[in-house]
Amino acid sequence: MSDPEPCRIKHEDTEQQIDQIEENKEIKEEEHHVKVEDKNHLQTDDIKRKKNKNSFICTECEKSFSQLYLLNRHMKIHTGEKPFTCTQCGKSLSRLQYLNQHMKIHIGEKLFTCTQCGKSFSQLQNLNQHMRIHTGEKPYTCTQCGRSFSSSSNLNVHMRIHTGDRPFTCTQCEKSFSQLSHLNEHMKIHTGERPFTCTQCGKSFISSSNLDKHVKIHTGEKPFTCTQCGKSFSRFQNLNQHMRVHTGEKPYTCTHCGRSFSSSLNLNKHMRIHTGEKPFTCTQCGKSFSSSSNLNKHVKIHCQGSKLTF
Repeated sequence: MSDPEPCRIKHEDTEQQIDQIEENKEIKEEEHHVKVEDKNHLQTDDIKRKKNKNSFICTECEKSFSQLYLLNRHMKIHTGEKPFTCTQCGKSLSRLQYLNQHMKIHIGEKLFTCTQCGKSFSQLQNLNQHMRIHTGEKPYTCTQCGRSFSSSSNLNVHMRIHTGDRPFTCTQCEKSFSQLSHLNEHMKIHTGERPFTCTQCGKSFISSSNLDKHVKIHTGEKPFTCTQCGKSFSRFQNLNQHMRVHTGEKPYTCTHCGRSFSSSLNLNKHMRIHTGEKPFTCTQCGKSFSSSSNLNKHVKIHCQGSKLTF
């Protein structure tokens, strides 16, 4: 699991945050519906509201809602239901307002422009979040490890490292993920979809971010440099992970034995000790291994054997 790049805002990761803001807004509007002339009924209405405020409870996460339609809308987070489909590119979204926002990508409508670098955005909240790249502001701090983030959605995703929460589950293999975008990317493994192709070598990828990383192999571009030792990296997340060598930070903790790691990749490898998972299988003999490095070592045995035969 990799931390999102600071200038890239994934729509899926902000849906839950927007839902929460709108739910709070709707609850406030509901609380102010009592007119001045109905003062005599105010106390009765308050009692009813308190009784009904949490009458609709999600069976998946036990979150409470004041109205049934809010619960139904929330349930789409768990079911993954996305009934609103873009006619331009086929992308599906859980709510009509998200579809309307998405359509701005196709029509090119970007009303909000950064005064620092000229980059434009279709939503004001995206511009506000982008501005923190220039100001360095990170107002959202993790209470567990003290790490700070430029957006509440990034903090919420980060908190799942500590809680171990993986609310998004693959219906094909039951593998779970902490982010919906990671599940969507994973699903392409099952469908075989690789829509992003490198113009240099023709290699295809399941996501645009993976293509971007790959292209830097051809260009040799390493725009992210460590201020401590001067080492450069092709990816921002690799620089962040490298910085932990200097800081000693190990934010990824095993819920089974308490051992900590500097990267989610190392934690995932370690977890296979507890789960017994061996996802890497030899095509020659069918033997399985917990890591690709162990599989590669094993394959050499077959290669050496074939050489001896000749």
